[in-house]
Order: sequence, then structure tokens, then C-alpha cells
Amino acid sequence: MITEKNAFTVNGYGMVAGLLLSQLVSAGMVMRGMAMGDPVAIVGWILASLIVAFCWHGLFMVAPNQGKVLQLFGKYVGTEHVTGLRWTNPLIFTRTPISLRVRNFESGKLKVNDANGNPIEIAAVVVWKVVDSAEAYFEVDDYESFVTIQSEAALRNVANEYPYDNHSDKVLSLRGDPVAIAGKIREQVQERLGKAGIEVIETRISHLAYAPEIAQAMLRKQQASAVLAARQLIVRGAVEMVTDAIRSLAETQELELDEERKANMVNNLLVVICGEQQAQPVINSGSLY
Repeated sequence: MITEKNAFTVNGYGMVAGLLLSQLVSAGMVMRGMAMGDPVAIVGWILASLIVAFCWHGLFMVAPNQGKVLQLFGKYVGTEHVTGLRWTNPLIFTRTPISLRVRNFESGKLKVNDANGNPIEIAAVVVWKVVDSAEAYFEVDDYESFVTIQSEAALRNVANEYPYDNHSDKVLSLRGDPVAIAGKIREQVQERLGKAGIEVIETRISHLAYAPEIAQAMLRKQQASAVLAARQLIVRGAVEMVTDAIRSLAETQELELDEERKANMVNNLLVVICGEQQAQPVINSGSLY
């Protein structure tokens, strides 16, 4: 693989002063040779003046957060990152600018199947920048198009690995764990773009929804699953509360209840705690038996 290296360049402002002085000196010597009638001196200083004029071609500009990839007759000779006016070998005709600024890319709404086989729509934003100009320029044909295609491929892969929604805390879901899923997307995108000299700074999901053809059905399923999960939580909590109440009565109040009275108390407490409507108290004025 071709990796980035520093190119040989010098300060361009000093070279401007030196070339300007050399140009004036060579022009003056040509005029002196003409005045003296020395053809050899005239030809020599004209050649020197042409060489100095050709050296002006070695000047180039580097903008902030930009790199210039230099090639000498098709061979990569280095990248210049120092901003301002620079000078290098005037025979280097190819100086390709590469932007090193932070950029962001938002994928289109991709229609994929989640881990449960449900069709969903998903889109993501990828924040990236070039960190190796040589790899970005020489290892892939078009690194911007490469970022687009590989980011969407990684997004599809992550969407296929995880369910849209899940009420269990043990399994990640696209909707329930956006931060963790964004991290998974970043890892897969970085793995694909590393060979192109690109660093992925951040990824995040920008759009997530069920496909239109199943949106209503999945909404009802989602509501039913949420109700079921809530009921399970309520019942679990009610059982713990009833158990604590009976244990507390036995330990602190020294109240011994037979099995029938315990069953009746458990029944009444579960009805009060788990019921959706407010319980109506019934006073029993007689004996349970």
C-alpha cells in the first residue's frame, strides 16, 4: 500500500525573492553581453534566464486543512501540509489538492430487514475526514464515492444484525439503544474505510421507522408487547410486595395466619395492586368462617 510521506518543499516567499533577484541579474548580464558583443556570454545568460523563469513553476499554494499530493512523472514523491506559499522541484507538474476538512455524509433512507425479518427504513449520518492523503488518492478510485457506498453497506449490515425493538435488556435494539448501535455502525464503517486513509469521527442514526406496509400492524404489536411487559413488571412487583407484607406481619406483629387466611390476603392484595380501576373496600363484620 502507498502511505503518506512528507514532500521536499521550501518556503515560497524566500524563493520568490531569490528568483526575482536571479531574474534581474540574468537580464542585466544579457544586456551587458550585448553591449560587449560577446555572443557566448549572451547565449549563456539567456539560458540561465530561461532556467530561472522555469523555476517559477515550482511555486504553489497550500490552503489550511489541505494537502497537496505531488507526483514526479507519475511517481508519488510526497504530500505537503504546510500552509502558505511553497516551492518544490519545478519538474513536478502534478500537484493534486486533497481536502483534510471534517465532512459529513447522510445516507438515503435504506429499506432493509432487521434481525427479526421485519422490513424497516433506516438512515445514518457519518462524520469523517481524510487522514492519509496518499491512501485516499491512490488506493481507491474515488474516495468520496467509496465513503458513500461503504457507509451504506455497513449500515445495512448492522440493521440486519439487531431487531428494531426489544423489551429485554439483554439484547440491543435499533430503537432502544441508539448510542450503542451508533458505535457498532462506526466500527463497521471504519473497518471498511481504513484502507482508504479515512477516519470516521462519529456516526448516528438520523431516521428509523418500520416500512409503510407494516407500520400499522407493527405499531399494534409494539403496543401489545409494551402492555405485556408492563403487566409482567406489575405482577412481579405485586408478588414481592405481598410476600413482604405477610413476612412483616408474621415477624413484627407476631400474627400467625393459616393457609386459608394467607390465600385470601394474597388474593385481595393482588387484586388491589394489579387492578386497573380503584378498588372498592368491603368490610367483613363477621368471621371468615
